[in-house]
Amino acid sequence: MSALQIFPIPAFEDNYIWCLHNDLYCWVVDPGDAAPVEAFCKRNQLKLNGILVTHHHWDHTNGIASLVEHHPDIRVLGPRYGNIKHLTQDYVDGDRIEIPTLSLTFDVLEVPGHTLDHIAFYGDSRLFCGDTLFSAGCGRLFEGTPAQMLDSLKKIMQLPEQTVVYCTHEYTLANLRFAAQLEPSNNIMKEYWAWAKQQREKGLPTLPTTIEQQKAINPFLRAQQDEIKHNAEHHVGRQLPNEEAVFTAIRKWKDNF
Repeated sequence: MSALQIFPIPAFEDNYIWCLHNDLYCWVVDPGDAAPVEAFCKRNQLKLNGILVTHHHWDHTNGIASLVEHHPDIRVLGPRYGNIKHLTQDYVDGDRIEIPTLSLTFDVLEVPGHTLDHIAFYGDSRLFCGDTLFSAGCGRLFEGTPAQMLDSLKKIMQLPEQTVVYCTHEYTLANLRFAAQLEPSNNIMKEYWAWAKQQREKGLPTLPTTIEQQKAINPFLRAQQDEIKHNAEHHVGRQLPNEEAVFTAIRKWKDNF
């Protein structure tokens, strides 16, 4: 059996449905649309074996019903508290998932903020984090609080720096434009931005990324940095007393950027 491969199946305008596969079986993460998944499986002669779901938003779940209808024996695994239809098993923080057909094991991390039900899947130096962490950004706070999101990001940042991070949206260039407002002196971020522009010009994804890369360029992970704090305070017109206050300010700024 061939080694594991991970492929981003494009969906909608900027979603990636990550497909984990060998030469026989595949699992997909957050299938908001069934059609591109079915097309990929047919083109590569793969048997869809299961689905991982990070949270309940439609662009991550709308394809599940059709995939279950056409593949009635598949496993559908997701968060316990999301009220997501068609799950065959739900999970909470600390649970472990075994995927024998791909020889994979994932630990479940609860990472509320974007939504309250949000989970991530971590295993074999890979993280599938849905809409919690993006390259140079983080998810909007639709349900959770800034404190919850900051805690979730800190939980992710405790993973090994070589962890490969599979986000579900191609938001990198937009996020970097915002990051440049907060930390214009960050040369690592500027180099990454140049690389990301080249990737998109070639029609290639900027993902996955790594924990190490994000620690160096992502302003939402760097709210304690003096330059970011200074520019956030200048934007809101007042002093910000701590990291959570800075994070809250830059998240609101990004919402309207």
